[in-house]
Amino acid sequence: MAEPHGAAVVAEGFGLKGPRGWVFRDVGVDLPPGGILAIEGPSGSGRTCLLLALTGRMRPTAGFAEIGGLRVPRAMAAVRRMSALGPVAGVSELDPALTVAEHLCERVLLRRRHHTSLGGTLRALVRPRAERAAEKRRRTDDALAAAGLDLAGLPKGGRTSVRDLERLEALRLSVALALVGRPRLLAVDDLDLGLSDAERTVAWDLLRSVAADGTTVVAVCGRAPGGTDTVRPAGAPRRTERSERTERTEATAENTTGEGTADALAETGRA
Repeated sequence: MAEPHGAAVVAEGFGLKGPRGWVFRDVGVDLPPGGILAIEGPSGSGRTCLLLALTGRMRPTAGFAEIGGLRVPRAMAAVRRMSALGPVAGVSELDPALTVAEHLCERVLLRRRHHTSLGGTLRALVRPRAERAAEKRRRTDDALAAAGLDLAGLPKGGRTSVRDLERLEALRLSVALALVGRPRLLAVDDLDLGLSDAERTVAWDLLRSVAADGTTVVAVCGRAPGGTDTVRPAGAPRRTERSERTERTEATAENTTGEGTADALAETGRA
């Protein structure tokens, strides 16, 4: 197991109240660097909103959370920069019109622009093209390896359209895109959606592998495997998936203005 470089996640009395009432409340978390946390619950229980709040993408209204020592909501922009989203409906979905290679190329370019917008060194701005290309390949290869996605095994290699990927392949691609930026915290929504029991085991093994490399992982699921640190959003009435999706879309849009827009573009591609 690699030395953890991930972010510790601590929360106490953490909650979010929106126009329609409590989305989640009284959440407590104590996750060490390089750990895995499952946010377990049915659709509409506030689980995705909790995931976004823990990554600095939704502003809580009660309690506090510290991600890598940075307090939410005070340091939300910094938390966004240290974390990355895998698949989150309405926030960081894959584009079915693009190929796998196009997604990877876009993510590397977004990370480069994000770095320079935050005051990257002059050397980084004027590096030779060959050096930039080598870094792009290295980041891409490392991310693909960590996500267990073998381009050679896809029907058309990197030219395979996202719409032609199997569910697990799409999950691996989303995780690889998130890992391009070498985040300290990886967040994944709906991990077990549409998966068989065997595929669910593979998906959790993937996240365990990422955590074993030192990255902290937080994942939303309907049912967490035994032995996994688990939190269940409590104290809020069940809401429809449509209402929860509307609230998280509104709140995410509200939090991605100005500096937040640059962060979101870099961390989620099209957030």
